[in-house]
Amino acid sequence: FESIHSKFAPYIHQQKAFDRLNGNDGQSTIIATGTGSGKTECFLYPILEYCYKHRGERGIKALIIYPMNALASDQAKRIAEIIYNSPELRGNVNVGMYVGGITDHDTMLNRVPDILMTNYKMLDYLLVRPKDAVLWQDNTPETLKYIAVDELHTFDGAQGTDLACLLRRLKARLFTPAGYLCCV
Repeated sequence: FESIHSKFAPYIHQQKAFDRLNGNDGQSTIIATGTGSGKTECFLYPILEYCYKHRGERGIKALIIYPMNALASDQAKRIAEIIYNSPELRGNVNVGMYVGGITDHDTMLNRVPDILMTNYKMLDYLLVRPKDAVLWQDNTPETLKYIAVDELHTFDGAQGTDLACLLRRLKARLFTPAGYLCCV
């Protein structure tokens, strides 16, 4: 990665994920490994690198969906540290979190993030409320490249069906070409 400066060599599963996800032709990937084994880095590093390489291009380039606001908040701190500690990323890649009460909605609408962290319920609101249309106004059919669903196994039953329908609506709204998105 040009913009990520990790102190550690990647684990084998991380390197395999990097190989699949990195670049303009990333392949959709499921990452299944134990707790604390670096699953987040598997998708986060390629997403940050993609955003860095497409810096200056407006619109949401990556969407990360979390099942719980606490997990999103924890990951937001981690992502902020990575961006702050990278001279390439700092000032070139921004992240917005929209999970309800802990979000500054107006700030996010005034400066649309490269990476949007949210939960499926708030994403639903961002697709239906007219005041939130500004969030998507700069997205062309090929702006959104990545959708990562953290803790995918928690989206089962009706919630899993809701998420699947929501992602189909998002793709239709943005006119995303078939096979273009890299899903994690």
